[in-house]
Amino acid sequence: MMLSRRAFLASTALFASTKRRPNIIFILTDDQGYGDLGCHGNPHLKTPNLDRLHRESTRFTHFHSSPLCSPTRASLMTGRYSYRTGIVDTWVGLAQMRPTEVTLAEVLRNAGYRTGLFGKWHLGDNYPMRATDQGFEETLVHTDGAIGGIADPAPNTYFDPVLFRNGRVAKTAGYCTDVFFREGMRFIEKHRNDPFFLYLPTNVPHGPLQVADSYTEPYRKLGLPDEAARIYGMIANLDENVGWLLGLLTQMSLEQNTIVLFMSDNGLIGLDRFNAGLRDQKESVYDGGIRVPFFMRWPGTLAAAVDVDRIAAHIDVFPTLLDLCGVPLPGGLKLDGISLRPLLQAKSPDWPDRTLFVQQSRPDPAGIDEPRLFTHCAARTQRFKIVMTAKTEELSYTQAIGEQETELYDMQADPGERTNIASQHPEIVKRMRADYEAWFKDVTQSLKDPVPIPLGDKLANPVLLTSQELRGPRAPEAPWNHNRAARYRKSEPDGYGYWEVDVKRAGRYEFTSRLGIPGDPGPLKAGKARLRIGAASQEQLVTAGDTVVRMTLRLKPGPARLGIAIEGQRKDSKLISPFFVDVRYLGR
Repeated sequence: MMLSRRAFLASTALFASTKRRPNIIFILTDDQGYGDLGCHGNPHLKTPNLDRLHRESTRFTHFHSSPLCSPTRASLMTGRYSYRTGIVDTWVGLAQMRPTEVTLAEVLRNAGYRTGLFGKWHLGDNYPMRATDQGFEETLVHTDGAIGGIADPAPNTYFDPVLFRNGRVAKTAGYCTDVFFREGMRFIEKHRNDPFFLYLPTNVPHGPLQVADSYTEPYRKLGLPDEAARIYGMIANLDENVGWLLGLLTQMSLEQNTIVLFMSDNGLIGLDRFNAGLRDQKESVYDGGIRVPFFMRWPGTLAAAVDVDRIAAHIDVFPTLLDLCGVPLPGGLKLDGISLRPLLQAKSPDWPDRTLFVQQSRPDPAGIDEPRLFTHCAARTQRFKIVMTAKTEELSYTQAIGEQETELYDMQADPGERTNIASQHPEIVKRMRADYEAWFKDVTQSLKDPVPIPLGDKLANPVLLTSQELRGPRAPEAPWNHNRAARYRKSEPDGYGYWEVDVKRAGRYEFTSRLGIPGDPGPLKAGKARLRIGAASQEQLVTAGDTVVRMTLRLKPGPARLGIAIEGQRKDSKLISPFFVDVRYLGR
């Protein structure tokens, strides 16, 4: 159900006349499963502050995300399915959101809100895709998908991390979650007299699993596996910070006028801990990968300790928050989500059924990075869910599932997705597959146009390119963090990886390939470096012992593919690509 323009504007009238719109605090965790909360029945994990927030909130018990973080984050920021925004995956150039997308932060900022983000963005590390370019006036973020990721400054850990404050490198002190919440609370104190939107997307409990032993020790004493103990310790620290944040709201008398929203970006990873009876985990289109905690507190306006069992999803957050805050939707903006306000305020007992869709694509070794029809996907109504995915990890992202192999589950009778009833209801399978196919063709229309990184823009020079955005046939094998980089060198049997770029100004450009990151094999042997961008190319000899390779080319404006490869470093004659390349516009 999509609210009409007239209905949407009418629904905001209640708040339009108030002196001040409500504040918003949005806490988003990373890889925290539905069962990773005491209030959801976890027998080991202690989360007293999140449990309190849960008790004081309206809770959605069937709330859905994407199976991976960047797609979820794109939908949260835009109210649209991630494929529409250019987001397909979490790396290899597929986690860059189109700069033309209208974000929640942009709309709220235009409505007079102060906007701040402290934590994980993961929708593009280059201008104009950064959080600072997309509506957030104050930011302190890490790059890549995790602190210590391959595109992050090295070496970097969850303790005293190197971050980016408003686009500039900033050394911080303390544990990452403490740092982000500390900055968030400073932001609240600074803007206590203004309506504010505080986005706290933490990077915990995403790996690498780093936290002080004082938080993990209680769970080790319970005999839990080390991985589970570390994850629970990271969440325990998060819970502690949530307590401090809620205490600050009370201290500053901001509780009654502040919406606090909590959710996770996808299901848990690692099935060695409590999963609330859900099937599978992160990356999966079964509910263990996409059903996440979601609760919202607004004292005096939203009821406490009320459960809503209607299905909802990440695409609904954008329109719901605008509706609750009395901020009109920008004209002409096409959303996939709908406002959940009628459910939050218990004014819609006859809420109509709807169908939610989920699909997760990843490139295959052949370099095909476009989503495939009927591949690793699902569709869900209030009662029924179809699942179309292969049973092996090797095939899940590449094998289309036929009608006879499509699974059907009655989610009311079988929330754990254990009994496939497709053979009993072929008409439901056929109808839901047709709905999915229409959705797929609609949301993938713009994916043929890649999201490029600008080179030579007056607002961003130089530009750092990393293997996070490196595309190509073997890109899926690239390491995601520096530890794994020690065992890996990007290789291509018949070519090399490339970056999608857009040259903004004609002139001379310098390309500096950086080698020797921590754990990497180190200086180069004698060989040859090759650079190709569009129709321009250059070769240069590499001297043994070099750690950087610099080449200069004169370029014409326009979109292009940039590839840099170095030969002579492997016995099998394969080429390697650098992990980092600095591109600087030198002038005409």
